[in-house]
Amino acid sequence: MSSRVKMILDCDPGHDDAMAMVVAANHADLLGVTTVAGNAPITATTRNARIILDMIGSTAPLHQGARRPLVAEPKDAAYVHGESGLDGADLPEPSRPADSEDAVQFIIDTCRKTEGIWLVPTGPLTNIALALRTAPDIAHKIAGISLMGGGTFGNRSTAAEFNIWADPEAAAMVFDYGGKLLMSGLDVTHKLQATPERIDKVRALPGKLAGVLADLFVFFSDVYVSRHDNMRGGAVHDPCAVLALTHPELFTMKDQHVVVETSGEHSRGMTLVDMRGLKERKNPNCTVVWDIDAEAAFNVIVESIGAFSS
Repeated sequence: MSSRVKMILDCDPGHDDAMAMVVAANHADLLGVTTVAGNAPITATTRNARIILDMIGSTAPLHQGARRPLVAEPKDAAYVHGESGLDGADLPEPSRPADSEDAVQFIIDTCRKTEGIWLVPTGPLTNIALALRTAPDIAHKIAGISLMGGGTFGNRSTAAEFNIWADPEAAAMVFDYGGKLLMSGLDVTHKLQATPERIDKVRALPGKLAGVLADLFVFFSDVYVSRHDNMRGGAVHDPCAVLALTHPELFTMKDQHVVVETSGEHSRGMTLVDMRGLKERKNPNCTVVWDIDAEAAFNVIVESIGAFSS
């Protein structure tokens, strides 16, 4: 793209969130990082976000957000990311706490001050929904929302991907907000895997950061390989939501209508993509990301890590 995309990364680190932070810091104008409870409780995700920002030398402001979903009971993903949310590597202590505990107000204030910002949520959509509900005017000021979540199959349940499943009510609000929306769901993110060969590329980079992130990749990938039938590495979900903006040429996308199921006994949190050939299908409200040049995309991740590792 001709100019760097302005973005706020709303995340719940999380191994793949950490990689998304690195890519965003390298290839976008990262105006801030906000945290949400998801992969781990909010104190852990905020701590992890600060550690990653410290390790890449980023001065982007960090603001702690929602401690729990709008309606659902909070549930984390320690079974994937470990109790800390970033198990598997020797991490330094964070340099300081978050700059505030009001991520929603930070999002609102920043989007009002600077038009054309992309919101890039890679965790549950609680903060984004709260910001849109509190300040509906920002829906017309932002460039759009590029999220990691959803898909035509699930991982937390048969039908639902974790980020949408964790807070379906928030997700439903976001999908209905009326502006530009990109969804990088499991259909595309499972194609970007941290295979042993790709992790070796990270390990071969000089510097401490590369070694730490390679260790994180190994832990994350071992979990994925042990839990899936046919995966050779961890699905590096969250960088896709960043790369879809910074490197759109690496993706195949299609405008379609997507709704979030909030009440089904077996389908709560499902993103239902209208793929019918009927002419009376609903008008698109979302750009669904379907495919990726995985080798090229992972090379961008490696290059981004290399930019901060010395």
